[in-house]
Amino acid sequence: MPQEHGRDAFEDRLSAALRDAGDGFETDRGALVAAGRVRGRRALLRRRTAVVGGVAGVALAGVGGALVLPADEPAGPTRSSVAAGGTPTAATAAYSGDDLLRELKARLPKGVTRQEEARGTHDRPGPTATLVFDDSAGAAAISLGVERLRPGSDRIRDVVKCPDQNLTAYDECVTDRLADGSLLRLYRGYEYPDRRADTRFWSADLVTAEGHHVTLSEWNSPAQKGAPVSRDEPPLTTAQLREIVGADVWRQVADAIPEPRKPSAAPSAERPRAASGKAVADTLARLLPRKLNVVARGAQESEYAYVVVDDGRGASLVQVNVQHGMADVAGELYAGGETLPDGTRVATRQSPGEKGGSGVVMWTADTLRAGPDGFRVVISAFNTGDQNKDATRDAPALTMDQLRKIALSEEWDAL
Repeated sequence: MPQEHGRDAFEDRLSAALRDAGDGFETDRGALVAAGRVRGRRALLRRRTAVVGGVAGVALAGVGGALVLPADEPAGPTRSSVAAGGTPTAATAAYSGDDLLRELKARLPKGVTRQEEARGTHDRPGPTATLVFDDSAGAAAISLGVERLRPGSDRIRDVVKCPDQNLTAYDECVTDRLADGSLLRLYRGYEYPDRRADTRFWSADLVTAEGHHVTLSEWNSPAQKGAPVSRDEPPLTTAQLREIVGADVWRQVADAIPEPRKPSAAPSAERPRAASGKAVADTLARLLPRKLNVVARGAQESEYAYVVVDDGRGASLVQVNVQHGMADVAGELYAGGETLPDGTRVATRQSPGEKGGSGVVMWTADTLRAGPDGFRVVISAFNTGDQNKDATRDAPALTMDQLRKIALSEEWDAL
């Protein structure tokens, strides 16, 4: 296939498929960063998702989603003993990092590689291969990750959805169902959604009906972050991305990942189930002032939703996050805030937007209900309908008092 200066038959379908590709991953969680740093466990603080921050060796913080690999290291890892140039089989019970690198390099076009790093199926947290590839047009970082997902799980739906363009700026994205039932997502966007650098991020994610997940990512720079752009585009075309992730060997690698150890049966308090994104979106829509016209809306699978409203003076993005289990960080989140008679903690903020849009402001009402559950509702409004673009009005469509009233509404307690 020729380089991406032209368009092949597959790419001609990309634009038409964008609107059908699903909801997005990236959310603006400025109000939640403190909690995320304290708790570590809060993956929902998705400042560029997400889609991809967990592969060690290359920090894949792109839109494709965090690749948290389920493998757990056994007491005595078994290494593949396949001779160089051979292909391990299920009988070997393991693939080494060298195996993954060899299989990846064999599928790349003609060029040279350096800075090679890899983990095998019995290494924690799981199998990956990363390298810098140069086809004489400039050095480019390439990273491969393999994991096993539970068929039918929410995680699979997240992996194959295209980001919501109201939240993430990208060029093209499409999800296809293949003849064998696998789902393939091809994405072409940017390492920084606000385009503060020209680093491009392209990726392919394949999930089979059995739950094998293969992700291949590439950049037009020798590193994901912190290195200057070395070429106009990443080296692999969409057709090449598609072919590489579809190789049968990666399914064998996924099958060789050991089952994770079962957690101990120690008793623990069960946290309430996360509220569905649809329920969050419906609640937000009911609580908006009637004079506001909702022109767009969207949600994640859970805990996050947004609307774009217009009061006749321009579009304004309004987003809400709903979380359980935040009581232990109340002191950090609400220091200097207000405590209501019923014990609810309230903090309000007016700050600049966190994306690349010029003149964007973000107004936030952050609340935490009293009690051991630590139920938190955070609502923010912006003076633009898209944070990646410039402000379109002087102030958000909702006042601080309106944001506070919505965040404190008893309707959230039903979630």
